Amino acid sequence: MANPNIVNVTTILGNNSSVSLTTTNATSLVSNAASSGKVYKINMIMVANVDGTNAADITVSKYSAAALGGTAFPIASTISVPADATLIILDKTTSLYLLENESIGATAGTASDLVVTTSWEEINS
Repeated sequence: MANPNIVNVTTILGNNSSVSLTTTNATSLVSNAASSGKVYKINMIMVANVDGTNAADITVSKYSAAALGGTAFPIASTISVPADATLIILDKTTSLYLLENESIGATAGTASDLVVTTSWEEINS
């Protein structure tokens, strides 16, 4: 089932995670496994630049398969985050649903300069 019906929800669990982007390869932020029976409502993605001197670029993409598999579709592409600043990529006014077998990942232009915090609701039908 790729898109669970969320009319008769049994549980809604709040989740969040913070990930340091230590490489310039795509790093998983949230992954919804195939056949999980869940929908994830992504409420917030925030990027902090922890470098006190240099700006760093961020790209955040939604992937067509879990665990950064399939095709990457950019949500935000090559945006510069100033030194010691925070950028909101997505918030509750622009939330999105992550269906089964989909994922979200982030790619840093510079290793070890960016920390990404993500908040989502795990909706179980």
